[in-house]
Amino acid sequence: MRTLAFQRHFAAGLLLLTGLWLWADPRWLQPQTYFGFRAVAMQYSGVIAIAAMSVAMILATRPRWLETPLVGLDKMYRLHKWLGITALGVSVIHWWLGQGSKWMAQWGWVTRGARPPRGSAPDQGVLQAWLGSQRHLAETVGEWAFYAVAVLLVLALVKRFPYKLFAKTHTWMAALYLALVFHSVVLTQFSYWAQPLGWLMLPLLLGGVASAVWVLAGRVGRSRQVRATVVARQEYPALKTLETELLVDAGWPGHQAGQFAFLTVDPKEGPHPFTMASAWDPATRRLRFVTKALGDHTGQLPALLREGQRVTVEGPYGRFDFDDGRSRQIWVGAGIGITPFIARLKQLARRPVPGTEIDLFHATTVLDAAAIEKLQQDARAAGVRLHVWVDGRDGLLDGERIRAQVPGWQQASVWFCGPAGFGRSLVQDFMARGLPSGAFHQELFEMR
Repeated sequence: MRTLAFQRHFAAGLLLLTGLWLWADPRWLQPQTYFGFRAVAMQYSGVIAIAAMSVAMILATRPRWLETPLVGLDKMYRLHKWLGITALGVSVIHWWLGQGSKWMAQWGWVTRGARPPRGSAPDQGVLQAWLGSQRHLAETVGEWAFYAVAVLLVLALVKRFPYKLFAKTHTWMAALYLALVFHSVVLTQFSYWAQPLGWLMLPLLLGGVASAVWVLAGRVGRSRQVRATVVARQEYPALKTLETELLVDAGWPGHQAGQFAFLTVDPKEGPHPFTMASAWDPATRRLRFVTKALGDHTGQLPALLREGQRVTVEGPYGRFDFDDGRSRQIWVGAGIGITPFIARLKQLARRPVPGTEIDLFHATTVLDAAAIEKLQQDARAAGVRLHVWVDGRDGLLDGERIRAQVPGWQQASVWFCGPAGFGRSLVQDFMARGLPSGAFHQELFEMR
C-alpha cells in the first residue's frame, strides 16, 4: 500500500543503522558490567538519535528528489514527524544513560568501576586527540541542546499549540541540530568513522548540516514560489468554507489534479498547505483553493482573501495524482477532503480518459445546495457517478455501504482524502476483504 511507504522506509533505516552499529562495535558481544553496558548503549542511542534528526532535517527542506520514492510530501512529513518522535524517545534514553546513571551510582543502586584515564593515548592522531580535548564542552552543549529540543518537539506534537508559533519555534530546531552535530562528532567512538557505519553517518550529518543552514537562511521552498492575485471568491457559510480563485504570475510550472501548494496570505503567519481544487490550464493561469475554517488562520481567510489581494503560492507538491493504471476507481472525499477530487473532475471534463469507470462518494455532515449543485455539474461533465452521503440522512459512510454501491469493487483502486480516522477504518475494512495491497491510496494531509 503506497500510504505505508514511509513506514517501510522508517523501519528499513532503523534496521540498517542497527546492523551497521552491531558490526562496528563488538563490545556488545562481551560480558558487561552496568557501566560497560552504559558505554555501549550510549553510543548506539546517540547514533540512532542523531541519524533520525539528520534525516528529519533533510526532509524539512522539502527536497523534490525524494517526493517520488517517498510517494509525496505528505508522506515525507509523516516520516519527518515519526523521525522526530524517535529522536525524542531515544534521546531521553541517551540522556538517562548519561545523567541517570550518575544519580544511580550516588544512590548506591549501581557500582562504578575504575575510570580509564582521559588523557591522549600514545597512538592517537591529532584529530582524535583534539576531539578528546573537546569532550567536556560537547557534553555540556549536548545536554542543554537536548533540553531545548525536547521542549520544542513536545510543543510540535501538541495540536493546540498555534501553528504560527509552531512554525517559528520549529525553525529553532535547525540551530539546535547544529549544536547536537558537534556533540555527536566529538563523542562518537572514533573507530566508527573508519567503518561502514561512519561512511553512512558522515553524509547524513553533512546533509543535515547543509539542510539546517538552508532552513536558517529562510531558503526552504523559495525556488518554487510565485506571486498570485485573488480574482474571485465565494463563501459557503453553512459549510464554513471559502472558494478562492487566483491568477498566478509567470513561473508557475503547472500541476496535476490532486496536488497541493503552500499559500502565504500573511507573512507573519507563514505558509499553510492547501489542496488545489482546479486542473491546470496554462492559457488562463488560474488556481482554485477550497478552504474550510478549521483553526485560527483558516477561520480568518474570508476576511484576509479579498479580490485584488496579493499572495504567495509555493509548489506543487504531492503524489495523490490518480495515476495507478486502473480503469476502475472508487473515490472517497469526506468533508473538505473533496477538494482533490474536484480538481480531477475538472481535468477529466477537459481531457477524458476513455475506458475509465469512476464512483465518487462525498461524505458530509452539512448539505449545502449551491456547493452540491456545482459538484454534480462537475461530475456530469467528467462522466463520474456521484454519491452524496449526508451523515444525518444516510448514516455513516463505511466500506460495506461503498461496496454495495459499486459492483466489481474488487478490480478497483480506492482513493481517499478526509479525516485520518475515517481513512484508517476504510483501509482496514477493504484490506480485510481482499483489496490488493497497492490499491488503497490515502492523502496524509497533516503537516505536523
